[in-house]
Amino acid sequence: MGGRFRFESNCEELLALVDAAYAGLPGQQFSPTSKDFLIKLMVTPNPPIRRAPGPREPPPISMLNGAGFLGSASPSSTFVVLCPEKRTGLVSVSREMLRFPYHVRYELLEFAVFTLACRSQGLVPLHAACVGLDGRGLLLMGPSGSGKSTIALQCLLERFDFLSEDSAFVVPNSMRATGIANFLHVRADSLRWLGRSRARSMIRNSPVIRRRSGVEKFEVDLRRGGFKLAKAPLKIVGVVFLSPQAAGTGPLLRLLPARETLTRLKREQAYGAGLPQWRTFSRNLSHLGGFEILRGAHPSASVAMLRSLLQQNGSHSP
Repeated sequence: MGGRFRFESNCEELLALVDAAYAGLPGQQFSPTSKDFLIKLMVTPNPPIRRAPGPREPPPISMLNGAGFLGSASPSSTFVVLCPEKRTGLVSVSREMLRFPYHVRYELLEFAVFTLACRSQGLVPLHAACVGLDGRGLLLMGPSGSGKSTIALQCLLERFDFLSEDSAFVVPNSMRATGIANFLHVRADSLRWLGRSRARSMIRNSPVIRRRSGVEKFEVDLRRGGFKLAKAPLKIVGVVFLSPQAAGTGPLLRLLPARETLTRLKREQAYGAGLPQWRTFSRNLSHLGGFEILRGAHPSASVAMLRSLLQQNGSHSP
């Protein structure tokens, strides 16, 4: 994430979740003088409240901001408070919430790390996957059902450099992107493209997580599969919008006019578009290529298009 994060805690379980999320990842720094960050983790001392039956889901998390602080909180004494100016954060987890380790990692630890890294370094946060080759990267965006995770999985299998599954962070001036390449979340129906392969077996043996939406996915630890994880930030050379619409007999790839690219980008990235650094980011992106890829007969066809875009020299400007 461009900086050096240190975690301190009064709870071994929380430190174990930190290791599960971030241990063994390539160090990605934008400069030799990276900033230091400190996040303190604590478990509230109150004993858990007995309920019959116990909740199947953790309490909801709500966003908070004010007085120069950012944060989130739940009704169960779980909260996050961040001070981007000092590059510090406090994450307090109730013992009730600790029963849901995936949500603690995904909704609390990730929120703290991503928000501090973004706000303190002036990064543009994007809900996007990012893959690349030879230091060049493409941002992959699309609505639910567009096949983003399936395409990302196929890129991994075809030895692309993998930067992130669904959160990428871009330096607006240099257009270099960083992210966390720890897990890939795959629906069971994506396995139909893998046949009787080693990758299919590995995914089948991965834990299953349940999102708050009720969707269940395999959580594949990319650090244990021999995949190519990006060892340094990738230079963004274009953005690709994945469409759930089938290409049929028509072309798979469409070059987008710059204005359409920026309009779609702003619509899909409402949070990032509200930040001051968005103007610089969007101006630089307008000089790069914007593309749409329709759904092909097999994900490998879309990946072949991505490979071709990454291997082309120069930029694309309609």
